[in-house]
Amino acid sequence: MKERNSIAVLPFINRSNDIENEYFCDGITEEIINALTKIKQLKVIARTSSFAFKGKKIDIRKIGEQLGVNTILEGSIKKSQEIVRITAQLIDANDGSHYWSKKFDRELINIFDLEDEISIAIADEIRNNFGHFEVQDHLIKQPTNSIDAYQLFLKGRFNQLQWTPDALKKAINFYNEAISLDVNYAKAYYGNVQCYELLTTWGYMSKEEGTEKVFLNLMNAKEIDTHLPEYPMCYVNKCFWREWDFKSTYHYIKDVLAINPNYIDALDVMVKLFMAHGHFNEAIFYGKKLLEIDPLSANNQYIFANIYYYKGDFDITLHHITKAIHLRPDFDLAYHKKAVCLIALNKREQLENEFQFNPLWEKIQLLNEAVNENRNSLPKEVLSNFLSNHLKRDQLTLFELFILANTNYTNEAFELLKQFVSQKRGQILNYKQEPLLKPLRAFNDFYNLHVSNFSIDEIVDNQKTIETTKPLLLEEEQKELQNKLAAYFKEEKPYLDASLSLSTISEKLEISTNKVSFLINEVIGMNFNNYVNSYRLNHFKTIALDPKNSHLTILGLAYDSGFNSKSVFNTYFKKVEGNTPSQWVKYNKN
Repeated sequence: MKERNSIAVLPFINRSNDIENEYFCDGITEEIINALTKIKQLKVIARTSSFAFKGKKIDIRKIGEQLGVNTILEGSIKKSQEIVRITAQLIDANDGSHYWSKKFDRELINIFDLEDEISIAIADEIRNNFGHFEVQDHLIKQPTNSIDAYQLFLKGRFNQLQWTPDALKKAINFYNEAISLDVNYAKAYYGNVQCYELLTTWGYMSKEEGTEKVFLNLMNAKEIDTHLPEYPMCYVNKCFWREWDFKSTYHYIKDVLAINPNYIDALDVMVKLFMAHGHFNEAIFYGKKLLEIDPLSANNQYIFANIYYYKGDFDITLHHITKAIHLRPDFDLAYHKKAVCLIALNKREQLENEFQFNPLWEKIQLLNEAVNENRNSLPKEVLSNFLSNHLKRDQLTLFELFILANTNYTNEAFELLKQFVSQKRGQILNYKQEPLLKPLRAFNDFYNLHVSNFSIDEIVDNQKTIETTKPLLLEEEQKELQNKLAAYFKEEKPYLDASLSLSTISEKLEISTNKVSFLINEVIGMNFNNYVNSYRLNHFKTIALDPKNSHLTILGLAYDSGFNSKSVFNTYFKKVEGNTPSQWVKYNKN
């Protein structure tokens, strides 16, 4: 279902001769996405899902359907030395019509002002067409005084989002170069924190070195700017993954979401936090929000599948796992989850058809035999290898533990589990809900291996919080301003100006654009464009029937009435009158 106020920003096309400028286009696109997410009443599709359409020629209406949005922004960027040209256009995803476009030519030094200007213009046009929401005066804060540092940061971000060890190391180099040009560039330090965290977690950097690098970059960033969502997010990762301090994790997540309610990384951990404690309704609530703003993320489909896996709903799990694999065919964790689902559902034939050539097939086969074919023992060399499993840190899925737990080696499995819990391994975070560890729940100390400090009784969740906000305009103000607006349109005919905007009216009436939007949308009950076009249409009908204008074309009369587009005029006219302008004129002149 599409929300009225919703948008997806497609990757801006690189129109420069230099293919290296791809990072710049991607960076500007992401900056505009991040800026628009600051508008609370506007649904903005996250980067991963928007970038799924990069380089693909797909009907805009199909994209809108897949992403559940009414509006698509597409555009292009041409950068030549110190000059940048950005062309942007808004498209109605319901019918594919273009209802706004603009070219922006600026010096590169003014890029942050330009990003802010474009973001504000986009927000204004969306509410002009679809309905009221409040827009801040500024959506982008200048992060650095050095354009060269900014371009290096964008190169770092471009590489970081490849999510491979080599790309993360390249990202760190670019972030460090950016910092060398501007030692107060907070976002570059936070970028380093994220990269070092991942390299350490994945085992591509020693824990000691990685922890030191994370600490140094975080301390530098903290001294500069703690108002970015990246700041509390650093503590979310530290408390959740390293310390299993779940109470602190929850409060830091709330801090992130207070800054940006749609911050993907924070919503991701919120799902995992509730899931690890068996609070599945809450996990589903946040999981749905993840999928709403980022539906084409393989990771989000995988996370949502996990909720149902730990609930024991394996058919639903398979549905979302299949989606994850379709979106990302190299997603090893998704394949592993599919294998254990097929084992749980005892689908031996499908399991063999799909996994017999998988590198982990031997272990998958052993697990299936243990769960479904009453296998109780293992060869000595296999058992010995499994029992030393706690010394390895590179397994994505702990098949060895699962096999031991479902054979006659439950004592050994429990001892191995204790090792993993003491190491606070991310792979074992959900051990209390894990279906394949059900035999170990019989041990007296199973639930005491880690006692969480997080209690759902202590919190008030977002879905249970009812916000009460004061209306923008009191009832007395509404009547006064409505009369003032009607008088302005009647006496000065501002609608004849094709460039009329909310800001123009705002200046004339001496009230904020947010209040003008609220007045027209919520009080009068029309969106801004329909309100203005209703006056233009009435003016057209008057002058079209005037004999002294008989020598003018219908399109000329439309332009004289304030319409600036033939398609907009014809579409609006037919929507209101039920026939074409020429049919209407012919009928009413007779």
